[in-house]
Amino acid sequence: MSDCGCEKAKSDLEEYLRQEVCSTEASDIREHLENCADCRDEALVSRTLTEAVQRACKEAAPEDLKSQVLASLRAAQATHEPA
Repeated sequence: MSDCGCEKAKSDLEEYLRQEVCSTEASDIREHLENCADCRDEALVSRTLTEAVQRACKEAAPEDLKSQVLASLRAAQATHEPA
């Protein structure tokens, strides 16, 4: 097992949460998180924030808002088109 201290765990945390580290590194980080409350708390905050952003990205704007934005963009584009 490699030495997985707080610095290493925190530097690789985002990749770990996205499952983008090799299985050995994931195992080392997972073991570190089990034994380090500070890093475990940071992982929880990161995971919670990531999940909240993912949920927000799945939400769709109301149709009337989409129409208003598109109309504004078309109006802005029409006034800036070369003659």
